[in-house]
Amino acid sequence: MKIGYDGKRAANNLTGLGNYSRSLIEHLAHQFPQHQYLVYTPKVKSAKQIDAFLANENIELKLPKNGPFLWRSLNILKDLNQDGCQIYHGLSHEIPLAIQHTRIKSIVTIHDLIFLRFPQYYKFIDRKLYEWKSKSACKRANKIIAISEKTKEDIIDLYGISSEKIEVIYQSCDDSFKTPFAAATLSRIKATYKLPEKYILNVGTIEERKNLKLAVQALKEVNEEYKLVVIGKQTAYFKTVEKEIEKLGLKNRILFLKNIPFADLPGIYQMANVFVYPSFYEGFGIPIIEALYSAVPIVAATGSCLEEAGGPDSLYISPDDASGLAKAINQILERPQLQKEMKEKGLEFVQKFNSPVVTQQLMDCYLDILT
Repeated sequence: MKIGYDGKRAANNLTGLGNYSRSLIEHLAHQFPQHQYLVYTPKVKSAKQIDAFLANENIELKLPKNGPFLWRSLNILKDLNQDGCQIYHGLSHEIPLAIQHTRIKSIVTIHDLIFLRFPQYYKFIDRKLYEWKSKSACKRANKIIAISEKTKEDIIDLYGISSEKIEVIYQSCDDSFKTPFAAATLSRIKATYKLPEKYILNVGTIEERKNLKLAVQALKEVNEEYKLVVIGKQTAYFKTVEKEIEKLGLKNRILFLKNIPFADLPGIYQMANVFVYPSFYEGFGIPIIEALYSAVPIVAATGSCLEEAGGPDSLYISPDDASGLAKAINQILERPQLQKEMKEKGLEFVQKFNSPVVTQQLMDCYLDILT
């Protein structure tokens, strides 16, 4: 079987959807090496992660034969036909126009519809473009993959799509999070980034929806021995967070890290005492999966899909309740037995997101639309 992929993210993005795309294709290629996996992209970024991904034996890079203009939307269909693809998988909200009129079966992954649930976080033109692309893809695709039950509910509610057309297939995280690092490696990482002895960790873009301000407010009520380490790209919202830090006198208790090499990230998770994720809304929440695999107790926000990702043994608070977040953090820090239980039960729960499990579900989905 030949399976084509929208490889724009896989071949160019080093975080988020790029990691998701590479991980998905790579695990399929390893678990089901009898098939061919064709990655279609108008351009390729030179980077270690991308080079390693494209070096896999049965993953083949496909560049435009007739120029990149409108290629992903229209002209790619000629290439897909010539290459003999039976399935095309749009990995991030879109598939080529008119693919439904070809012999090629199509699948689209929808990660979230946050731009409709929280339109205030997006520019008008971006919002309308995202809505048009994703709604059109949902209507035309043979199958939709939602990355959580919450996203499935949103697709049904906001786009009027039948539930029978939607398959929930969760995401895993990179395999590097699934094995504890050696003590020497952790020591090197700790020294390199000047990490504190005891810290609470938050990972994600520093934007309003991710709600870092709440974590800052909660820190004021947490034992002073513990600092907050934040990893993520800064946006304009960072100024709001800075003002809150200044107002609460917490400058010496917060460490911001940027451009951390992906290879070191699991180590930073593994040395954290608690992971906090107070986001107002997520499609799934990969950092929570990373934290569970890293055996770090989690406090996350209610209101979207984070309970799905974190499971019944993580703690949850309202994304508007700073005191509730502080209370949950303190509860974990002050009770070693609770920490132990949360780590053990979290590791047990996260196995449902393990790569072999979700990869098998995905292959079953492919085979299903061909029958």
